[in-house]
Amino acid sequence: MKSIRHAMILEIIENKDIETQSELAEELQKHGVKVTQATVSRDIKDLKLIKALSENGGYKYATADRAEKGLSERMIRIFTESVLSITAAENIIVIKTLSGSGSAAAETVDSLHWPEIIGTLAGDNTIFVVVQTKEKVPGVINRFQAMQRG
Repeated sequence: MKSIRHAMILEIIENKDIETQSELAEELQKHGVKVTQATVSRDIKDLKLIKALSENGGYKYATADRAEKGLSERMIRIFTESVLSITAAENIIVIKTLSGSGSAAAETVDSLHWPEIIGTLAGDNTIFVVVQTKEKVPGVINRFQAMQRG
């Protein structure tokens, strides 16, 4: 019964923004599963659910990988909306951003975990991206440009 309940919880939070344990308990009961608050609390802990920012500005239960996906999508949107230009010098890519967007855009680059990228250094409107070798720079630039195209 527990595994069926867990699968149902995952399906519910995938399809509906659930903010509280009592909302989750209500949804389970609508699906014919009688639960207590304590059971829901244990299930949330067992499933390692976290509270993630929902699209409407509130918080909802989500799996860690789902929350990370949402975060990644937002970060990529920040990157694409703030980048003005991308150029290179040897093994360093220089990304110009809107004023005040450098750190957020660099955080996006860091979160990509591309193996060719050694690290980033961000200022207010400029990011230096250090690439392993100058030969790998064109490929990294192409991937950045593909992100901008969507």
